[in-house]
Amino acid sequence: MQNLAELRNVLSRHGQDHLLSFWDTLSEPEREQLASDVEQIDFARFGAILGDLDTGDPDLPADGLSVPQAFPANPTVEFEPTYARGRELGSQILRSNRVGAMVVAGGQATRLGYDGPKGGYPIGPISKKCLFQLFAESILAANRRYECRVPWYIMTSTANHEETITLFESADYFGLDRDDVVFFKQGMMPAADVSGKILLAEKHRVALAPNGHGGSLTALAENGILEAMADRGVDYISYFQVDNPLVSPVDPLFLGLHAMERAEMSSLTIAKASDDEKVGLFVSVDGKTRVSEYTSFPASLASARNADGTRKFDLANIAVHAFDRSFVERIVSGGKGLSLPWHAARKAVPYVDTDTGQTVTPSAPNALKAEMFVFDALPLAARSMLLHATRRECFSPVKNLDGVDSVATAKRDMVRRAAGWLESCGVSVPRTGAGEPDCVIEIGPLHALDHEMLREREPAKLQIERGQHVLLE
Repeated sequence: MQNLAELRNVLSRHGQDHLLSFWDTLSEPEREQLASDVEQIDFARFGAILGDLDTGDPDLPADGLSVPQAFPANPTVEFEPTYARGRELGSQILRSNRVGAMVVAGGQATRLGYDGPKGGYPIGPISKKCLFQLFAESILAANRRYECRVPWYIMTSTANHEETITLFESADYFGLDRDDVVFFKQGMMPAADVSGKILLAEKHRVALAPNGHGGSLTALAENGILEAMADRGVDYISYFQVDNPLVSPVDPLFLGLHAMERAEMSSLTIAKASDDEKVGLFVSVDGKTRVSEYTSFPASLASARNADGTRKFDLANIAVHAFDRSFVERIVSGGKGLSLPWHAARKAVPYVDTDTGQTVTPSAPNALKAEMFVFDALPLAARSMLLHATRRECFSPVKNLDGVDSVATAKRDMVRRAAGWLESCGVSVPRTGAGEPDCVIEIGPLHALDHEMLREREPAKLQIERGQHVLLE
C-alpha cells in the first residue's frame, strides 16, 4: 500500500483529493482497501478517456450507408458447396485444436432473483442445469465429436470472480479438464460525475464499474492469455455471452466460413423481431461493416422497407463473434493501446457526499461510466464476415425475470427448439391449438448438439404424450 503522502500526491496531481475526505475516520483495513482501489486507477488514461468519450454512435451518413452482405441461414443450391466446405474446414480446425471458446460472464443474476453469477442461474426447463453447465457440456460434446480439446476462457468481474471459481470447483468443472478452463477478470474503470470527479461508493471504496464487453479483448492481453493461446496453438476465438442458453460455443460452420473468407472478425446475425427490438444492427458505412446501437439508430431507418416489403436494416447483432487471435493481438497492442473507442454510459450511481458523509441515491443519471463495445472492433478488421442464423436455433437471452428476454421466454424457446429437432427426426410432438409444444422437452448437449447429431441417436421410436416431461441427456 502506498503511504498517505504518496496517495495525496497522486490524487492532488489529478484533482481527485476528495477521495481521501474520510481517511482520518477509517480503520486500517478500510484504508488499505481505499488505497488498493486508488492504485487500480490509471488517472492519466482515465482523464484522457473522460475528455474524449463518445456519448453515442457517430452520426450515420446520409450517403454511404448500406446493408452489408451476409451468408444466408438456409443456403440455396448455389451456396451448398460453400457450406459443405465451410463445415469440413471448421471441423478440421476443431480437430487440430486451433479453437478456443470465450464467454463474457461478469454479470450477477440479481435481476433474475438469484444470488450469484448469472452463469450459475438454473435455466434447464427440466434438468435445472445452469448456464455454465450447458456451455460446459456443449464444449465437452464438441471435444468428443471432433476428438479435440477446446480450451474455455471465462471472463469474470471483480464482483463474481471468486464465486464463479467456487461454483466450477464444486461441480468438478462440469466434466471438463480443469486445465482447459481459464478464468480472468474484466478491467474496471471509475465512475465520475459530470465534472470529472470520481465518486466514492463508500467512504473507503471508490465507485468502480466494469469497462464494457470490449474490455474483454484488453483483458486477454493484460492477463497473458493471448500469449498462452499462441503457445497452445489457438488461432481462433469463438466469443459469446453468458446469458444466451441457445448459443453454440463452437460452431464448425461459422468457424469454417470465417476461415474460408479469411476474415479477421466474423459475426452471427438474425432477423429483427420487430422494428423497435432493442438490438444493435449491422450496417455498412463506406464499405466497412459496423454495429449501430438501437439507441442511436434513427426510427425512420429502423422501419425502412425494401420494395418487396421486407425490413431494409434487419441484421441484428446477437453478440456471437469469431476472432483471429492475431487480429486481437494487433488491435490490443500489448494491452494498453486498444484501438476501440470509449463510450459514455450515463447511469444513476449511488455515492457518498464528501461534504456531508451521507450516501446519496439519485433518481436520475448522475454519473458517467466509460465502456468499450466489442463490436467496435469490426471496422478495424481488414475483412469481416456475417452469417445469418435463425433465432429459434441460437438466440434467446435471459435478461429479465419476467416479460421479454426473460427466464420464461428462454425456457419456452429451449423447449421449442428441442421439439423442432425431434420432429425433424420423425418424432410426433403433441402441440396445442396455438401450435406450441403441449409437453416439456429438454435435450442436453451431451445427447445432441444439433438435429443432425440427434438423428444419429435414432429417436424415431420415441413416443411423447401430452403434458409429458421428456429429458434426453
